[in-house]
Amino acid sequence: MTARGDIDSLPAIYLAAAVLDPLYIFDAGGSILYSNEAADLAFGPVAKSVSLRLKFRAPEMHELVSRVISGEEQSTAINYAERVPVERAYRVVASRIGNDTGLYVLMFKDQSEARRIDRMRADFIANASHELRTPLASVSGFIETLRGPARDDPAARDSFLQIMQNQTQRMARLIDDLLSLSRLEMKPYQKPNVQLDVVVLVKGVIESMRHIASENGVEIVSELGDTPLLVAGHSDELVQVFENLLENACKYGSSGERIVVSADQASPMDEVRVTVRDFGPGIPEEHIPRITERFYRVDVETSRTQKGTGLGLSIVKHILTRHDARLSVRSEAGNGAVFMVHFPPVPPSDVGGERA
Repeated sequence: MTARGDIDSLPAIYLAAAVLDPLYIFDAGGSILYSNEAADLAFGPVAKSVSLRLKFRAPEMHELVSRVISGEEQSTAINYAERVPVERAYRVVASRIGNDTGLYVLMFKDQSEARRIDRMRADFIANASHELRTPLASVSGFIETLRGPARDDPAARDSFLQIMQNQTQRMARLIDDLLSLSRLEMKPYQKPNVQLDVVVLVKGVIESMRHIASENGVEIVSELGDTPLLVAGHSDELVQVFENLLENACKYGSSGERIVVSADQASPMDEVRVTVRDFGPGIPEEHIPRITERFYRVDVETSRTQKGTGLGLSIVKHILTRHDARLSVRSEAGNGAVFMVHFPPVPPSDVGGERA
């Protein structure tokens, strides 16, 4: 028994059990004497006295254990990856316990999420740089031409200036979307406590988008009805969600000539669903899991022709995640696409509370 507050008599095994990272204690023969709960969950339970070298067969793990047991190093660390059942990346530290105990500890720090974020950040910077470099190179090339061969050619000058204007507008749209993502990620977030009638909100977005629909030869058909459907949300952010979804439907589903917008809730305890459906060429099934990735495009040339930045659906996903909502997509090539936003129901105790 350990006296309350007496750290000097606190068993080390209690401390090991309290560690949230996977941890093994082993002896000079490399046999496992103890594994904590986190280790059993990460790598499976192990019987006492099983060799650590049999549990982890990677050569770098064998070398790590040998170095610390031999006394070559008091503490040493390596990077280690587990690929089954899922790929995980760890920073593994092996250390001697005390000066002459004959015991050693092996601790795993999961770095999978940090590695994923680092890769995502690197990919994001590379993609953003590429997207900006292309129009910038185009503008630079036309300026050089206008100062040289096309100096005295009015027709060429007007054509080149129009192209340059289109390219600078493309860069401006890209920067605006990048800033939108940055603002969403950086500003502190509190769960929305304002109730919104999503039917009224979406009807307002439809009216504001009719000019874009007209430019693309598309009619927006509202099947929203008049029944209020309450969700908890930030009005400006949800307006941006439905503007992006309707704009995409207008641009990429224009061949279907109409877009149908509807909303429903089966019961007060069920989710609120808002659906935007187009009747265009649709999205091949293999692309659907990736369309909310930043800069991912099903068809690069079509996207650029339609003045897309590749960030619209990423912004939608980001905002919906912040609202505990989600986006689902159904589509088949040639049969249009259905984008459905799922909002959690407003708890009955909150109904009648603060409303926008």
